[in-house]
Amino acid sequence: MDKMRHYGMDWLRIGAFALLILYHIGMYFVPWGWHVKIAQPMDWVQIPMMATNSWRLPLLFLVSGYASAALFAKLGAPGAFLRSRAARLLIPLAFGMVVVIPVQPWIELVTQHGYAGSFLHFWMHDYFRFGTLEGIVLPTWQHLWFVVYLFAYTLLAALLLVLVPERARAWNAGAAARLLGGWGMLLVPLAAWMAILFAFPGYRETHALFDDGPNHLHYLVPFVTGWLLRVRPVLFAAVARCWPAAAVLAVAAYGYVAWAIGAAPGEGPPPVGVVTWFMAIRLVQGWAAIVALVGIADRFWNRDQRWRATLAEAVFPFYIIHQTIIVLVGYGLLLAGARALPSFAVLLAATVIGCWLFYLIGRRIGWLRPLIGLQRQ
Repeated sequence: MDKMRHYGMDWLRIGAFALLILYHIGMYFVPWGWHVKIAQPMDWVQIPMMATNSWRLPLLFLVSGYASAALFAKLGAPGAFLRSRAARLLIPLAFGMVVVIPVQPWIELVTQHGYAGSFLHFWMHDYFRFGTLEGIVLPTWQHLWFVVYLFAYTLLAALLLVLVPERARAWNAGAAARLLGGWGMLLVPLAAWMAILFAFPGYRETHALFDDGPNHLHYLVPFVTGWLLRVRPVLFAAVARCWPAAAVLAVAAYGYVAWAIGAAPGEGPPPVGVVTWFMAIRLVQGWAAIVALVGIADRFWNRDQRWRATLAEAVFPFYIIHQTIIVLVGYGLLLAGARALPSFAVLLAATVIGCWLFYLIGRRIGWLRPLIGLQRQ
């Protein structure tokens, strides 16, 4: 048994990716813009979607920061750490962009922009244009933007590990741990998020890496917090102190968010430069939920189970393929004119089955393993 392994963080990562897949199924039904939509989107779907909207991605960056720190502790050298992360992230990213993702922008162009070419024509003549088509940048990384950002943060971490002496790193980690001790775990990262919100009011996420500065700051807060949880495990005591209050705060904040969405379901985003109560309370909901979930994982889930290793290995292949399955099946359901409830059942079943097949088949083929995010045997 690995005494340093925190099984609760493994379960948290598994659960976060499962929620992400369910969230993307919901994108087929909600009125927000996406690659393929049901013929008549439903306003009320926004309310359950907003239950996770503010924390699902920051939670993934937090558990990724924890896993990155664990990997560095295992490898012991910045160069080995960076090479390992590059192989695990950039190879699947390239495979995804060339093979897995192209059908998504094709379906979006066909259903929303009247594109008349076949998928083969699109892939051979339009996808690799390194420009835009109907406002869509091609080629694209679509949902794999998370992998791009995670590698960028890994690169930044490796650079700091090279430039900052070990003694200085230890001092900085200790100072940060003192800052986050006690109720600081709840208050300090939330204050950082609020500062970012007011410094860049009304900023829009682009997921385009180079023009997404405020979004990087937003995600670096949980990434660094996750890293600190690994290098200073005493911080789990701080989480244990405040997670019950954080859970209550998260539920209360979500109550306001749900009420606001229900009261004005069709209201669009405010003008750029405007900060609203909704934005601020959504951040409270997000960070409070993350602290509560880390606390629950530490208190109740820090134990191994026979399916844990398989599920932990499967989440990255699931992540790579899931959105393409949802968009493809959603396109078929749209053409068939399927109603909402059968569409949801079909999308859920098809996505679960498709993800498992992608993983179980890919893991058995040696040359395919690194392409879908698995280690070589």
